[in-house]
Amino acid sequence: MNRKKKIIHHTKLFIKSSFWFFIGVLLGIFFIGSFAFFLFQRIYAGKIIPGVYIGDTNFEGKTLNQVQNYFYLKNSKIQNSKFTFYYDGQVATASARYLGIGYDSNLIANQAYSIGRSNYAFSDLYNVINSYINGTFLNPSYTFNQDKLKHFLNPIVKNLTISPVDAKFVFTDGRVTTFQPSSDGQAVDINQIVSQIQRQIPYLLSNQKNQNIRIKIPIIDVKPKINTNSANNLGIKDLLGTGESLFQQSIPSRIFNVELAASRINGALIPPGQIFSFDQTVGDVSSLTGYKQAYIIQNGQTVLGDGGGVCQVSTTLFRAILNAGLPIVERHAHAYRVEYYEEDGPPGIDATVYVPTVDLKFKNDTNHYILIQEVLDPDTLRLSFNLYGTSDGRIATLTTPVVTNQTPAPTPLYTNDPSLPKGVVQQTDFAAGGADVSFSRTVKRDGKIILQDTYTSDYQPWQAKYLVGTGG
Repeated sequence: MNRKKKIIHHTKLFIKSSFWFFIGVLLGIFFIGSFAFFLFQRIYAGKIIPGVYIGDTNFEGKTLNQVQNYFYLKNSKIQNSKFTFYYDGQVATASARYLGIGYDSNLIANQAYSIGRSNYAFSDLYNVINSYINGTFLNPSYTFNQDKLKHFLNPIVKNLTISPVDAKFVFTDGRVTTFQPSSDGQAVDINQIVSQIQRQIPYLLSNQKNQNIRIKIPIIDVKPKINTNSANNLGIKDLLGTGESLFQQSIPSRIFNVELAASRINGALIPPGQIFSFDQTVGDVSSLTGYKQAYIIQNGQTVLGDGGGVCQVSTTLFRAILNAGLPIVERHAHAYRVEYYEEDGPPGIDATVYVPTVDLKFKNDTNHYILIQEVLDPDTLRLSFNLYGTSDGRIATLTTPVVTNQTPAPTPLYTNDPSLPKGVVQQTDFAAGGADVSFSRTVKRDGKIILQDTYTSDYQPWQAKYLVGTGG
């Protein structure tokens, strides 16, 4: 029994001694390793650790500045390389320096220097040992300023870009026919140019001398949204709604502008589910696009401006959209009651536009295309818009506009103007009484209401203004 106890006692002593021996060994290794790692860090303070390669070059012991200068020197040898872009007589040349092409010296140096310096001791120790035994290999990164490339090529891109032309159609005798055929456009493929340059950069950097690199500008075809051949496959067979307005008291320049803006709406096709924008369809309204000066409302005054009369077109189209029972996404009333829009109907059924900020929009919520067709009678000065498509049986009804809160026009304002001869009186703005006008629309299909909306107009009282000549 005593012998057995002695064996157990000696076994426990052996295990206990062995345990503390191994703990001592581990602590010794830890402290020796920590000291060695600390010493290693002191030796390589501010320097790249052993085994770090950039490409095929070992940068052990190099400082950040030394790595940066190494790649600065390489960049200097290729900065005068020329990239020549050409296509059909269009030629432009830019240097590698301008395009910002070269080694990214700062990024490369920081990446190499960061190995073994993550502030996580065990991770850093592993990376140091692994780098020393197996090596750490980094690919040199480079820079390329794509924004400068796009800015540089912008003039050529503009010259080579051709916008596609959508076909325009007219509905005649129950059939859609083309009056403006479609045509393809073209565009410069900037992404392909970028890819070609990126493929050339490694070659340029590895050769370490200036090169002349030629790149043919790639051109891609741009197809129109509406093709001529699709004329009778669009589901355009029914009259959905009509809108009309008169402009019989208009001055010649206003009549001209009405006809021009209406022609740019004429033939427009709206695909199913798409929102139609008056501003986008008409485009820029200015003297540069053919418009003449006529009266417009601007900054609270009636003044002469480019495109006066375009609102006659938006008002007429608004009425056609209402009658067709289509959902209206955006509509704005005029600031005051305009006599043109009340020549053949009650007030409140108008829509003003001011390209590009004030718009008239509606959505084609049918399952087929909608065609807009203008009808302009030059004798009676009546403008009409017909909307054609495939009827789904919807019927729109409008209530009679209700006029409330009517207020008289303010007293006319007379202002002396020495630039006019004495005794001459010139009217610059026109009186209009104020009022609130509202009407509602109900759209039904198969006897069920599918849309109800109300339109309000807050017309301000408008003051007549006159200039009174006081000059000699």
